[in-house]
Amino acid sequence: QVQLVESGGGLVQAGGSLRLSCAVSGGTFSNYSMGWFRQAPGKEREFVARINRDPYYTRYSAFVKGRFTISRDNNKNTVYLQMNSLKAEDTAVYYCAADPDSDVAYDFWGQGTQVTVSS
Repeated sequence: QVQLVESGGGLVQAGGSLRLSCAVSGGTFSNYSMGWFRQAPGKEREFVARINRDPYYTRYSAFVKGRFTISRDNNKNTVYLQMNSLKAEDTAVYYCAADPDSDVAYDFWGQGTQVTVSS
């Protein structure tokens, strides 16, 4: 059973930074492509960023490109989301997800971590 556990969320002022972590267990992390998503109150879940398995191509949504960076550490079975220059509109629950077959189908999800940006 693959399990994903996010951490690192919290309350930050606009312009500040946070780093989210997602620890993965129960599978072969290095084989997975990984993604981050978010869901704000009253809105649908939306894609934030993705990092493929080797050769680790990354992709970002337009609204975070240049501010957020996704990375991974296969030795720690962890994927990260470094978030800089945070805005009030970044407030949401952030979820990580695993795509085991690299076919952009995310089969496993974490429980989410709350990020609140005060203006």
